[in-house]
Amino acid sequence: MPDWFPELLAAVLAGVIAITLHEAAHGYAALGLGDDTAKRLGRLSINPIRHVDPVGTLLVPGILIVTQLLAVGRVDAMFGWAKPVPVNILNLRNPRTGMMWVALAGPATNFFLALFSAFLVHAVIAGEGSLSPESAHWLYRFLGLSILANLVLGLFNLIPVPPLDGGRIAVGLLPERAAMAYARTERFGLLLVIGVLFLAPMAIPAFQPMQWFLDAAVRPAFNLTLRAAGIPAP
Repeated sequence: MPDWFPELLAAVLAGVIAITLHEAAHGYAALGLGDDTAKRLGRLSINPIRHVDPVGTLLVPGILIVTQLLAVGRVDAMFGWAKPVPVNILNLRNPRTGMMWVALAGPATNFFLALFSAFLVHAVIAGEGSLSPESAHWLYRFLGLSILANLVLGLFNLIPVPPLDGGRIAVGLLPERAAMAYARTERFGLLLVIGVLFLAPMAIPAFQPMQWFLDAAVRPAFNLTLRAAGIPAP
């Protein structure tokens, strides 16, 4: 087995679980609030294949993982997205606030999974004597990457720009007139996010918003998650 394969397996597994359950949470929340669109279309599922986006689930994470493995032999950052779960806002019992709760369900699930992964570290510590050093190392690495993947996905989606979850939460919180105006920006939102996070740094090397996001948001959240689980932060 190649030396890089366990790291690749841990990173892929952590990312797939984070992305799949994020999208499934949207579907289950929508169903609970009156919209069965995801269920009728077969998207109310924890089967990762049903949520695969060729670019967001395969290409972007794949490039990130492979380049990091080739450069430093480990995965320090992860990013990706899944095919959005379809929601018909008109079917929700209260369309505007209902959509807010549907949007919040994804990041909330990721934060729960990050904390759950941190608590599982105690189980690995307790069973470490019955594990081989290689197995224990892989489990620690997988759980660390699971915390990282879930925090990156959850926090990134809270950026208040439609169609990200944070944008839809903002629409639910704003006064009605402002909310309607803000919701209309959704058609440009994804282009704005891609432009700011990925295209602008190519033109302005000193402008690195993703690095700022990782340093200012993800790193403190990672340490906080460890401390909340009773694990000393590095």
